[in-house]
Amino acid sequence: MSTIAHRHIDVDGFNVFYREAGPSDAPKLLLLHGFPSSSHMFRNLMPLLAERFHLVAPDLPGFGLSDMPSRETFSYTFENIANVIDRFTEVIGFDRYAVYVFDYGAPTGFRLALKHPECITAIVSQNGNAYEEGLSDGWNPIRAYWQSPTQANRDALRVLLTEETTKWQYTHGVPDVSAVSPDGYSLDDYYMSRPGAHEVQLDLFGDYRSNLALYPAFQAYFREHQPKFLAVWGRNDPFFLPPGAEAFKRDIPDAKVRFFDTGHFALETHAAPIAAAISDFLAH
Repeated sequence: MSTIAHRHIDVDGFNVFYREAGPSDAPKLLLLHGFPSSSHMFRNLMPLLAERFHLVAPDLPGFGLSDMPSRETFSYTFENIANVIDRFTEVIGFDRYAVYVFDYGAPTGFRLALKHPECITAIVSQNGNAYEEGLSDGWNPIRAYWQSPTQANRDALRVLLTEETTKWQYTHGVPDVSAVSPDGYSLDDYYMSRPGAHEVQLDLFGDYRSNLALYPAFQAYFREHQPKFLAVWGRNDPFFLPPGAEAFKRDIPDAKVRFFDTGHFALETHAAPIAAAISDFLAH
């Protein structure tokens, strides 16, 4: 099993934690996690790919072991998160790379692709959405907050930050929940319990509408640049539906789409087949 290094790096005064594995001269793959997780979600995937790829998985700003500055000094928007990760790739020397995007990692990674299309060699989207039809009714409470950003609507979203909801995100749609290690959701809850973390996440819920506003731009990028594209999807995801995976083929006819009988956090139960799909996809 390949060794995974655990590192911190200064990105213009912002401390970013990241995991790294694989030969430095191998093809590069940037792994971007989602809500409410961290690079820990890639703990099973990275050893399976490390012989063939140079892998880097950062914790996004406000997540995991990366800095979570106060809301007074850092505005928690997806644009700002993408800007930090963009500079992170420059600091570590990721000039040409494939990107694996999941959940919040998708609007982050797609922003990088819009800004630097010449840097992106391929995209793997695991339950990372860019189409309206991919959004389930589970988004309705967040949509209500977008339409009327009252304190009451903000407070109504706090149920999404509870220990019970985090565990549900990991286990919903998984045929055998005993296959889901409690490590992932327990660590997420630990990070979520930090002072100020809930307000950060509520800010990001509110800003998620900026991602929908960029869907036409993301789709135009797909049509113009025709990136090498693989969707690997937990078909039972309660938030990002299978039609969202199929929709990529509308703009990228050669896109590959694979479904797995699992939920949102597909790597918790299907890391091995997803790793095999990625290896085969990037080899051709």
